[in-house]
Amino acid sequence: MDYKKAGVDIEAGYKSVELMKKHVKETMRPEVLGGLGGFSGAFSMSAFKDMEDPVLLSGTDGCGTKVKLAFLMDKHDTIGIDAVAMCVNDVACAGGEPLFFLDYIACGKNYPEKIATIVSGVAEGCKQSGAALIGGETAEHPGLMPEDEYDLAGFAVGVVDRKDLITGENIKAGDTLIGIASSGVHSNGFSLVRKVFEMTTESLNTYYDELGTTLGEALIAPTRIYVKALKSIKNAGVTLKGCSHITGGGFDENIPRMLPDGVRAVVKKDSYEVPAIFKLLQKTGNITEQMMYNTYNMGLGMVLAVDPADVDKTMEAIKAAGDTAYIVGYCEAGEKGVTLC
Repeated sequence: MDYKKAGVDIEAGYKSVELMKKHVKETMRPEVLGGLGGFSGAFSMSAFKDMEDPVLLSGTDGCGTKVKLAFLMDKHDTIGIDAVAMCVNDVACAGGEPLFFLDYIACGKNYPEKIATIVSGVAEGCKQSGAALIGGETAEHPGLMPEDEYDLAGFAVGVVDRKDLITGENIKAGDTLIGIASSGVHSNGFSLVRKVFEMTTESLNTYYDELGTTLGEALIAPTRIYVKALKSIKNAGVTLKGCSHITGGGFDENIPRMLPDGVRAVVKKDSYEVPAIFKLLQKTGNITEQMMYNTYNMGLGMVLAVDPADVDKTMEAIKAAGDTAYIVGYCEAGEKGVTLC
């Protein structure tokens, strides 16, 4: 008996590392010290040596049951973007610049080509956010997970000067709410998605005119990364008062997280067009509107609070970064929470 016969192939692990090296290399920043394969990732503090009062930020997350969709479609090159996005968007919400990312892949069996493909998506997410992929772990779990399945998670570390922290504490009645468009369902609510739609090859390959693509392609579209958009706003000289990443829990749970006591957000549902995938999901599953807004991003991946005087500059900065923005509401005095109207 040996380790390979027990279900863990060390040589496959070595091959995975070799195959992923080219993807990891594309994410390097000048502050990264050493190469892939060490016991830890090293990152020089020179990235923030000129800050007055540097504050480290961190975020950790996974892709949830969206990985089941990747299994069914046998498409593994974008799920890594989701893992990165869920972490770096949280870091960016506080005004931070993502510095580096580490991933963790647990699999039933290490198929080196598949693992390398997953990591190629992680690397792409890192490139989109400017973070270096400085380490990770691939763990085989024979007997615990089916051989053809895996789970993916990770964490990001970022930095911000304390004076630039976005805390929401200065949001007040009269401030404007701006939403930045999502790329679809992102990585939340897939347990419900998988109950609504039949998760078969035939179903996922079905083309819908209203989607302009197949159901599977619409659902697996990777989470939008907003780091560049938020950096563009900062470079335009705008001070964001608040920032909310619309993830699990939708509008009701996430928007209040940026609000101080005594301030209520008012979001106008007709201020933008809800993407077709959400309309199809709601209709097919007979889901109430309240549940949709309480579960999904409904087309807005980020909601920002700004001073009315900064609206035009903010909208222009978001557009310049390649994102689409909408004026979606305002803040008013009242019990902390969200009113949809």
